[in-house]
Amino acid sequence: MLHTLWILTGTTASDKTDIGFHTAQAIQGEIISADSMLIYRGMDIGTAKPSQEMRKCISHHLIDIVDPWESYSVGKYVEDAEKVICALQKKKKSFIIVGGSPLYIKGIRDGIFRSPEADWKVREELETLANEKGNLYVHGILEKIDPIMAGKLHPNNLRRIIRAIEVYKKTGKQMSRLQEQFEKEKRNCKIVCITREREELYRRINKRVEIMFEKGLVNEVQSLIENPQGLSRQAEQALGYKEVVQFLKGKCTLDEAKEMLKTNTRRFSKRQMTWFRSFSNILWLEVKEDESPEVVSERVLVLFREKN
Repeated sequence: MLHTLWILTGTTASDKTDIGFHTAQAIQGEIISADSMLIYRGMDIGTAKPSQEMRKCISHHLIDIVDPWESYSVGKYVEDAEKVICALQKKKKSFIIVGGSPLYIKGIRDGIFRSPEADWKVREELETLANEKGNLYVHGILEKIDPIMAGKLHPNNLRRIIRAIEVYKKTGKQMSRLQEQFEKEKRNCKIVCITREREELYRRINKRVEIMFEKGLVNEVQSLIENPQGLSRQAEQALGYKEVVQFLKGKCTLDEAKEMLKTNTRRFSKRQMTWFRSFSNILWLEVKEDESPEVVSERVLVLFREKN
C-alpha cells in the first residue's frame, strides 16, 4: 500500500503513458488516470488512450467513464478519484496516478473548495450594475459584506467579485470565512514531472499528430459529430477534435488542420509546463531521446522511493 500518493505527470507527447505503464508493472500496481480527455468513451485516437493490451495487463481507472455529450467537472473528477483511491488503499493495492491535466492533479492534492451553485439571476443583476455604475461600485458592495475578500480582489477582477457577493447572498456567509473553514489537509503526494528538450518534444508532437491521422482521426471525429447527441462543450474543444471539425466543415484543408493541431499542441504543452512549475516540491525528471520507457520507469521509481 502506498501511503504517499505517487503522481507521474508531464506534457502531452512526453511518453508518460508508456513510462507510467512500466512503473505500474514494476510495483505490480494499477493506474488512476488524471487526464481530462481520457474520460470520454469513443474519443480514442485523438486522446492517445492507453492501448487495450496495456489496459488488459494493468488495470486503468477513470478512463471511458462518460459519454462525449456529457459534461464533467474537476469537482466530479476529484470525487471519483477519491473513491478509487480509497478502494485501492482498502485492498492494500499499490497504484500510481498518471496524467497531464494540472487541475485534476491539483484537485487530488489540495481537495476542492465546495461553494454553492451559480445563481445566474444574481450574476446578471451585478453585471448590469457594473455596466451602469462601474466595477468600483460593485467592489464597494463586496467591501461592505466581506471586507477581507474585497481586500484580496482588484476592482477589475469582476468575475470573482460577483462570485463572492453571490455566495454571500445564497448562504449568508462571507466567502473569506468559508475559505478559512476549508481545512482539508493537503494530501501527502510525490509528483514526478517528465521533461524533454524542447526541440525533441516538438518532434514527438509532430510525429504523434501524423500517427493520429494515419490511425483514422478524421473518421473518429466524423462519427462523433454525426451522433444526434453531439459533443459537450468540453469534448468539442479537445485537441485534435476541434481542428478536424474545422476541416469537416470545409473551413480548412486536411494539411492545414494537421498544422493547426501541431501548433495548438505545442502551445498546450507550454501552458502545461507553466502549471507544473507552479506546483511546490515537484520532482523534475529530464528524459533523453534514446531512453526507453522501461529505463525511465526505473528512474521514476527511484524518485518516488526517495525519502523527503
